[in-house]
Amino acid sequence: MPTLPFESLTPHLILDALESVGLQPDGRMQGLNSYENRVYQVGIEDAPMLVVKFYRPQRWSDEAIAEEHAFVVELAEREIPVVPPLALRGATLHHYEDLRFALFPRVGGRAPELSDPATLEWMGRFIGRIHAVGALKPYYARPVLDIARFGEEPRDWLLAHDFIPSDLLPAWASTVAQALDGVHRCFDRAGDFAQIRLHGDCHGGNVLWTESGQSPGPQFVDFDDSRMGPAVQDLWMLMSGSREDMSRQLGDVLAGYEDFHDFSPRELHLVEALRTLRLIHYSAWIARRWDDPAFPAAFPWFNTQRYWQDRILELREQIALMDEPPLWSV
Repeated sequence: MPTLPFESLTPHLILDALESVGLQPDGRMQGLNSYENRVYQVGIEDAPMLVVKFYRPQRWSDEAIAEEHAFVVELAEREIPVVPPLALRGATLHHYEDLRFALFPRVGGRAPELSDPATLEWMGRFIGRIHAVGALKPYYARPVLDIARFGEEPRDWLLAHDFIPSDLLPAWASTVAQALDGVHRCFDRAGDFAQIRLHGDCHGGNVLWTESGQSPGPQFVDFDDSRMGPAVQDLWMLMSGSREDMSRQLGDVLAGYEDFHDFSPRELHLVEALRTLRLIHYSAWIARRWDDPAFPAAFPWFNTQRYWQDRILELREQIALMDEPPLWSV
């Protein structure tokens, strides 16, 4: 039987790991919503509660995690509202037995109101500041968000591992091929664009909105998917609804964003292409994790006949959208 990714992660191990970096846990522990890693809110004696993240084995190298930590610390030092890892005993990444972990301050908040123009402009200002720092130097250990890594490799993996029902396989394969052709055309239309350090997964679930305290407004969390890529990757997931709605939302975000960082309109050619890559990558991501007991429990609808039928229809819609003119802010 294969070793499960977090098989050794027991409550006792969590407590022992915390003690290994000089903390005194008081036994309070609550699991937080995370599938890729394991994240817990933990109580510390005579101190505020902390959040501990145990990293999925073999996903990132130590060097890649260190780059992410350094970027978030750099942002925090410039008073950008992010949640940096805590440095304990001179390090932010720690090892205990066969697992790696990091600790973060606990931050409360609610999901942002993405339908509110003022909220979008406010978030745009801070994303612009994040990107201004992200453009100062590149990642070396973390990958680039590109067609090969987010589209072609996940496509090939799914075709090689028998997740797609045999009667739907020809339709899925041909639809993905057409979709990737459309992605290539979008990237060609965009031309050359800057590759910068990104949040990488900047949707509403990774932003905590606070109304009070020293820094009211958005707090950007979970840079686990941070990588090099086009700036628009951190903008398009904030937009939803009709084309008119998304154009208006884009205008609200850019009204704040461009106060701190230039945005190239050519990157708007990439919006539907990046959405298409995310859809292909997402299916492969769940499939690769299917031996983790958390995934069948969280995604019971995955790998059913209906699931793959819906993915084919979804990609066909994307093929049509990628041939439409790009969004323009209003």
